[in-house]
Amino acid sequence: MANQQQLGNPAVVGLAAFGLTTMILQFHNAGWCGLGPIVALALVFGGGAQMIAGFQEFKCNNNFGFSAFVSYGAFWISLGVIFLLNHFGIYTSSGTDVGWFLVVWTLYTFILWIPAMRIHGAMGLTFTLLLIGFILLDLAHFGYPWLTKVAAYELMLCAASAWYMMAHVIYLQVFGHDVLPVGKPWIEPKPREIDLRPARAVS
Repeated sequence: MANQQQLGNPAVVGLAAFGLTTMILQFHNAGWCGLGPIVALALVFGGGAQMIAGFQEFKCNNNFGFSAFVSYGAFWISLGVIFLLNHFGIYTSSGTDVGWFLVVWTLYTFILWIPAMRIHGAMGLTFTLLLIGFILLDLAHFGYPWLTKVAAYELMLCAASAWYMMAHVIYLQVFGHDVLPVGKPWIEPKPREIDLRPARAVS
């Protein structure tokens, strides 16, 4: 309808929060900054703002965005709480404990990785990089600590890819054409199958 209200795309906030908080954590993992900024961003931007974006995706009937933004927002809040609890010596988590925390998030990311490849190329790339990053961090917490820095640089690329998708959505609306193309889906949807079975008689 012509007079229907146009809504903003919540993904521009969700992707910004995910990308920025992921980037600053990797700065820490690379040894460039302390934990202070990570805890703050994990609770406020990567956690709070991303979860709000996810709930808005629910209103847009986008189950993928709803699940991803709310879940990864909860991931960041949880990680921030782990850092705080360790700092104050309450319910402390060992390196192995954090490793198992990351393992279950790796499994969740694997589930989303499949449909991500059906959306477009940039989404497929972002989730591929995220999945690889989680696997590297898993290994880093179970006997291969040197992989933390490898994961840091790899996940910086993941964060940049998320920002690229954010910029794609914003630029498309502002400039009116696709300034930053996101590429074709890696898994092409199959043509709709035509049901040739005879219709059943209505009783």
